[in-house]
Amino acid sequence: MMSITVRLVSFIVVLFVLLCCVGLVGAESACKSACCASAAKAECAPNELTKEQIKDGWVLLFDGKTGKGWVGIGKDKFPEAGWEIKDGVLTVNPAVKDGEKPRAGDIVTAAMYANYEFQLDFKISEGANSGIKYFVREEDAKRGRGLGLEYQILDDNKHPDAKQGKENNRTVSSLYDLIAADKGKKFNGVGEWNTAKIVSKGKHIEHWLNGKKVLEYERGSKAFMELIVVSKYNDKKDFGLAEKGHILLQDHNDLVSFRNIMVKKL
Repeated sequence: MMSITVRLVSFIVVLFVLLCCVGLVGAESACKSACCASAAKAECAPNELTKEQIKDGWVLLFDGKTGKGWVGIGKDKFPEAGWEIKDGVLTVNPAVKDGEKPRAGDIVTAAMYANYEFQLDFKISEGANSGIKYFVREEDAKRGRGLGLEYQILDDNKHPDAKQGKENNRTVSSLYDLIAADKGKKFNGVGEWNTAKIVSKGKHIEHWLNGKKVLEYERGSKAFMELIVVSKYNDKKDFGLAEKGHILLQDHNDLVSFRNIMVKKL
């Protein structure tokens, strides 16, 4: 009897999901969630905002088709080579040796931001290194200088940078060379999609990884300035103290992909 009951419940759940996916029952957002949860191999269409996100003020910074809204650092347009846009994914490809294919170079947002939430999905290849830099000053961006606070993107198991720095402050989702991410962080793994989020509100900054806050700090605080002194940034005047700045995606000559890039001004 119990076996029959379990089978009946399972049949009802599957039937509901199927009806939901073809738009016969349920609200639009509920359908989307049900379809995604039920499809083990399928994924929801990337680079689309839900009605709730639009209402909440989120804006896409990547349309899945073009580099609109981004320029090569030190340039006035999106790179012609190196950054590939395919199937709704933005990928930076490593350069080919012997000068056959030059490095793509970093890209930065055309706009500058002060108080905001920034979010994207990233997927790294084995041994890869990249990063999301923020509060990149206008003058630095124009000179092709990618200097800014950095949300580290890294294969902690295979890239040597993870063992450098101090107390794991160069591992994935850390504030690079300054503050280590929480040890309990959840990283989905190499070759899998992970979601990074940066929150900037006044001087308060937060790093999130896959829905969990992994660190927070106050720019310009005594503790922050003490960390700068013993870091690689100790000779950079007013590092991390800009009132506003560009957001940068780093080309570290490794294969790294991005999608669902969005921002919400606070």
